[in-house]
Amino acid sequence: MSGLERLSLNQITTKRWSIAEAVQGCVDAGVPAIGLWRDKVAETGVAEAAKLVRDAGLAVSSLCRGGFLTVEGPVAHRAALVENFRALEEAAELGADTLVMVVGGLPEGSRDLAGARARVADLIAELAPHAGDAGVRMAIEPLHPMFCADRAVVSTLGQALDLAEQHPVEQVGVVVDSYHVWWDPDLPRQIERAGPRIASYQVCDWTLPLPADALLGRGHVGDGHIDFRTLTDQVAAAGYTGWIEVEIFNEQIWDTPGEQTLKTVTERHLAHLGSRPGGT
Repeated sequence: MSGLERLSLNQITTKRWSIAEAVQGCVDAGVPAIGLWRDKVAETGVAEAAKLVRDAGLAVSSLCRGGFLTVEGPVAHRAALVENFRALEEAAELGADTLVMVVGGLPEGSRDLAGARARVADLIAELAPHAGDAGVRMAIEPLHPMFCADRAVVSTLGQALDLAEQHPVEQVGVVVDSYHVWWDPDLPRQIERAGPRIASYQVCDWTLPLPADALLGRGHVGDGHIDFRTLTDQVAAAGYTGWIEVEIFNEQIWDTPGEQTLKTVTERHLAHLGSRPGGT
């Protein structure tokens, strides 16, 4: 469908679907790409998941996720490296050139935020050459500050860029996720700074009130408070021409039939993202 050429469905948006169902849903809706999740890939098997996507003619916009690098101690450090090596290999086999990295929060009982951030930098440095060898770029995703303690000690695009810029651009980039960065008063400058470091542009809306589990408070594009026209224009002006990936965590949307969710996704994409320069 005209206007959907850059649209990708992040698989979490239709969480109840298997990979086979999500792939078929994309084909039926005219969505040309899918962002896969490692737990769903594991259910199907990497080789079979790759075949399903390939046979359907879809691109893989990203693999979610690697990361969780704030662990303490040599044993946990080594385990984190091994797990992320595996994630890079899976991404390569799936044909994904981007591995989304959620860096991890504070270890249980810790208040050492600076130490956690230092460990993230150390492990990224160890992983970056392997990413280059695999032909997969690690994309550091800053998460909204309310997730700093449990999910990501990297909270702003500027922090993510400080880490990424220590490595070749083809090895380490960043994610611009509307839900996590829209509030940042320095965002326009940081997007311009990011330029070719932008490896993924993920979209969903900030809706209120937040649910008890804040992780599940995301809405369809257009349902909340984010100015997607301006944000998408800024990302485009920075030179990003890649996939626009819809990633929604929301129990009500998960409980909606996947076909209906994809209908809403495509309609909102065309209405809010698809008719401007830098859209599709």
